[in-house]
Amino acid sequence: MREILELLEKDSTLGHDTLATMTGRSVAEVTAQVEEWERAGVIRRYKAVVDWEKVDGDSGEVTAFIDVAVTPARGVGFDDVAERIARFDEVLSCYLVSGGHDLRCTVVGPNIRAVSDFVSRKLSTIDRVQATATHFVLKTHKRDGDSFSDPEPDHRLPVTP
Repeated sequence: MREILELLEKDSTLGHDTLATMTGRSVAEVTAQVEEWERAGVIRRYKAVVDWEKVDGDSGEVTAFIDVAVTPARGVGFDDVAERIARFDEVLSCYLVSGGHDLRCTVVGPNIRAVSDFVSRKLSTIDRVQATATHFVLKTHKRDGDSFSDPEPDHRLPVTP
């Protein structure tokens, strides 16, 4: 059954009939399993990865990775602060990481000023947040496993009989 999840994670547009064919299972079995995973929260949502620069020449937003140093609390460690940060609409993701900081967050805003305001007015004012380091994304080359570079043209000569 893990194979179904791997296929959906790679391409969420695959229909249950296609998944059944690809995995050698019945459509009814695939449908029942996918519905159970959706109810249980195993499948969180379906999404499309869009290259907004190809749509209108500009992504329309600024993305930043923000590293956050946190003082852990007895009994909860970093979890309560991470959960509080994750509730902000500006935060796309929040991870507990190893290294010089404790959390790494992906944050979006309409412009650099908005991200800066988020860090200075919301993030850095949270109790136990000691420091932040903000890294703005200048260009996206690959996201969620999808390359944003145009494929190079094939320069090979055609073979003819």
